[in-house]
Order: sequence, then C-alpha cells, then structure tokens
Amino acid sequence: MIGNDIVDLGQAAKESNWQRKGYLDKIFTAEERFLISTAGDPGIMVWLLWTMKESAYKVHSRETKIRTFTPGCIACSNLILLSEIATGNVNYEDQNYFTASSIHENYIHTIAAQHKTVLKEACIRISLYDPLNVDYKSTQPDCVSHHGSYLALIYLNRHPPGSPQSAG
Repeated sequence: MIGNDIVDLGQAAKESNWQRKGYLDKIFTAEERFLISTAGDPGIMVWLLWTMKESAYKVHSRETKIRTFTPGCIACSNLILLSEIATGNVNYEDQNYFTASSIHENYIHTIAAQHKTVLKEACIRISLYDPLNVDYKSTQPDCVSHHGSYLALIYLNRHPPGSPQSAG
C-alpha cells in the first residue's frame, strides 16, 4: 500500500498562517520544530514535514481503517534533504513508514509506504488539477492527492496512460 500528498506552495502561502502562535506546537514534535527553526527556508520545511506526515497517515488509515488524523502524534525522523529531493521515516502508532519527497518551485510531493521497495515501484504522475475533470479516475490510481493547482496520482507495478514520472 502507498500514500501520497502534494502541497501547492502558492495556495499554502495564501491559506495557511503557519507562523501564528501555537500552530507549530500542535502539529510538529520538538525535533521537527527544531528542523523548521534551523532550516534555510522554514516554509519549505513546514510543508515537507506536513506532506511526510500526511502521506504516511494515508497508508496507515487505509491499513487500519482508522481515520483520526492527529499530526502531533506522527513523528518524522532520519530526514535527508538534498536540494530537490528528500527521504525520511515517519512513525505513527508504532508503525514505521519510509518516505520519498520531491521539492519543486511550486509544490512539494511525498510518497510513503511501509517498505522501501514499494517506493521504488511507484509510478508518479503529477499534473494540473481541474476539479471538474475526473477522467483520471478511469486510470485507477492506487493513491490520489490534490491541493490547489496540482493533482498527484500514484500507480504501483504499472504505468498509467501518458508519460508518467518514476519515483525510483
């Protein structure tokens, strides 16, 4: 099973005031708040950690059928950040998830799975999101995420129509 999350950085800048008092304390662990406070671009770090948590939550909730999202109880660790890519781990209710992220000028996208091999098998397709166009559903993605102007589709062990990106 795989999870994925995408954040449109322009939309996030308009809709979220992550710098307001108490916001980071509700969502991030002390270690994560340290990463944010020492990052070259704290906003990018906020949304990177958020997408890691959200993508792991999606896997976890599909496996357990429990749909309670409590980001403060989801901990990111072992973050390795290299320019436009990142890898890390997410721990949620004693389950460990591996993550792979891509950081672009306009969005951050993360995939998560319990096994690293699943991340390598993932075929990623990111496109502009039109809420009126649901044609992508006919391609039967294994996981869907959208935010603002972007739609992220994940396919496991197969390629969707078109020319997708590979995560590997």
